[in-house]
Amino acid sequence: MRLRMVPDNTNWDFFRIAPLTLGLSGLLVVGSILLTIFVGLNFGIDFKGGTTIRTESTQPVDVGAYRDAIQPLGLGDVSLNQVFDTSFRDDQHVAMIRIEAQQGEESASSTLVEDVRTALQGVAPDIIFASVESVGPKVSGELIWTAIYAVLLAIGAVLVYIWLRFEWQFALGAVIALVHDVIITIGAFALFQIKFDLAIIAALLTIVGYSLNDTVVVFDRVREDLRRFKTKPLREVLNGSINVTLSRTIMTSFTTLIALIALYVLGGDVISGFVFAMIMGITVGTYSSIYVASVVLLKMGVKRDWSKTDGGAGTQYANIDA
Repeated sequence: MRLRMVPDNTNWDFFRIAPLTLGLSGLLVVGSILLTIFVGLNFGIDFKGGTTIRTESTQPVDVGAYRDAIQPLGLGDVSLNQVFDTSFRDDQHVAMIRIEAQQGEESASSTLVEDVRTALQGVAPDIIFASVESVGPKVSGELIWTAIYAVLLAIGAVLVYIWLRFEWQFALGAVIALVHDVIITIGAFALFQIKFDLAIIAALLTIVGYSLNDTVVVFDRVREDLRRFKTKPLREVLNGSINVTLSRTIMTSFTTLIALIALYVLGGDVISGFVFAMIMGITVGTYSSIYVASVVLLKMGVKRDWSKTDGGAGTQYANIDA
């Protein structure tokens, strides 16, 4: 017995509600931008600056006990995780502790370090601080801009790739969908004040790739159908292409979401922000592949006769498998 999430031979008109979906997308994008500007993101240590302490002990690291020992010190955002390495001795247990920059301090004070050491000695009496490093607000500010450049470069690379692979109308639709996905995901972080750090930037770049994959699958089918049905209205061609790929799109997204939801529920605080970003990105990305990228393509129009070369279309690489 086969599992069918989408009936066979569907013929749904996805553009019937295009004005509604475009309006919804516009509201979500504008709302996300306003939230990011006026509410702001809850930046993690990576972007606010802080202190990183590497500890070593002969006793196994108990992350919960370490966190409980440090919490009464009132140091704000504290990130703690165990470090594993095959080169460590059997009795060498290492942890990394990151503490947000304290008000009015450029670097960790000796008092702060000593307070943390005293607190942790109650859990592991032989604990030592192998290294103590501080990241100031200036370096953190540079990281924010570097992260922005990374996301913009990824989107720019997508624009060039789609333009070469298809045509500029396809590229515009794909990029608008990607920007739509990234902005709404960032807006969700501003709304729920979930910690925003370098792991989230990695998630955003992953979302760009995932959403692009979904969009390219639909666009590939659109290009094939444009060659096959040269006189059929573009709206019908797009609807047919989306319907044919709908089962694949939903099954891929659904199975990925199952794994991500399990990670979000069972993975703990360390990866919760990253997984939340992925869940948001995949959900919004699946929606935008159908209701944003394809609608933009319908509004812009596209060349119908692919047997004629258009020197300005940028499709000289269209027949290359990639």
